[in-house]
Amino acid sequence: MAIHYHCRHCSVNMGTLETESVDISRLGIHLLTDEDRVEMVNYSEDGHVHIKSICEDCYESLTKNPNFYENNYLIH
Repeated sequence: MAIHYHCRHCSVNMGTLETESVDISRLGIHLLTDEDRVEMVNYSEDGHVHIKSICEDCYESLTKNPNFYENNYLIH
């Protein structure tokens, strides 16, 4: 089983955690609203977890330019 993190704005691969099992509460997923959980967490048929997060570059761009939130995809 692997947990894959991708930026939800630019789709860059932020990292992967390889593990035998995971306690979802340790990842903080239980703190998300149901709406956010559906949007940000996906489970593949092969048992992997895919989490959409935000990379440092997109965070910095969005902080400096809040109007970028209007775009579906960021290129940096």
